[in-house]
Amino acid sequence: MSPSTKRTNTGIAFGVALLCLQAQFISTNPGVQAFSTTPLCARPAHPFNTMVQSAGRWPAVLQSTTSSTESMENDVKDTSNIEETDSSKSWKDDGFVFGLDGSGLDRPKGRTSQVVVEGDSLETTPAQQAIVSLTFAGHFWFLSQAFGSMLTMANGNVALAVAQSAFLTVTSWVLADLGSGILHWSVDNYGNGQTPVMGSIIAAFQGHHSAPWTITERGFCNNVYKLCTPFGLPTMAVIQFLAGGAGPVSWFFTTFCMFEILSQEFHKWSHQLPSETPGWVNWLQKVGLTVPRKPHALHHIAPYEGNYCIISGICNEALDQSGFFRRLERFVY
Repeated sequence: MSPSTKRTNTGIAFGVALLCLQAQFISTNPGVQAFSTTPLCARPAHPFNTMVQSAGRWPAVLQSTTSSTESMENDVKDTSNIEETDSSKSWKDDGFVFGLDGSGLDRPKGRTSQVVVEGDSLETTPAQQAIVSLTFAGHFWFLSQAFGSMLTMANGNVALAVAQSAFLTVTSWVLADLGSGILHWSVDNYGNGQTPVMGSIIAAFQGHHSAPWTITERGFCNNVYKLCTPFGLPTMAVIQFLAGGAGPVSWFFTTFCMFEILSQEFHKWSHQLPSETPGWVNWLQKVGLTVPRKPHALHHIAPYEGNYCIISGICNEALDQSGFFRRLERFVY
């Protein structure tokens, strides 16, 4: 027999021996796959192969195994931290809206109050009383100046000046209702507690959806003082300057700002029972001068996408049926 034939026979015998060993190993280790034509570099390493390759280096293998275990434990801890963070969202988080899915808050059942904004309180403070008092005192001063200007324009005709001021008041009441709806829509759906200037208002409106009854336990000044920021004296001073002291313009915007501030109190009345409000408040709701209870209740039914106006609600039907806010949303997005 030639040497080459001997080498061939030896190779065949060696291969058969390897196949036998593999079959025996597979029979005792079902998780190990047979040889494959796939390149080893393309197949995931099996623990058995790793141990074979690491023969004579058991300390290193044990150290690697320990490191892998510690790494897995750290990953688990990191995951738990993420879950804890998600479950403890704050009103300061971007994109956070109270009372909706994924907000991290549960809406209490029944007439339960719940203050959800950090630093907020149902207690009326002297600072809140001062802010509201000064704001309305300033607004009444602007109204007096505006009426004097309109009286001068009417050559002293009091009836004409009164008729003009009444017309401007009704006009501002209607447009203020529209403005309250746009404001309510915007703060319910955009921004958060960290938004400049409007942050506290946004947090209050969004938080209102998690516990609507909370507003009924607020005093007048505690309830409306936040709106004195966008509709207060600085705003009116700028308007007065731009209008050049024109009486009709000043009257219109002064009453507009006053209605916007009072809108939060009208809003509170819509959440109170008739037995909890004075008779004149119930009359105002009955005749439609302030937002009634039943129409506003529709705003607190999912998907919370309508009945945003909270002064009289006179604009709600037209805005909702025309898809006004859906168009605004498409414009924003």
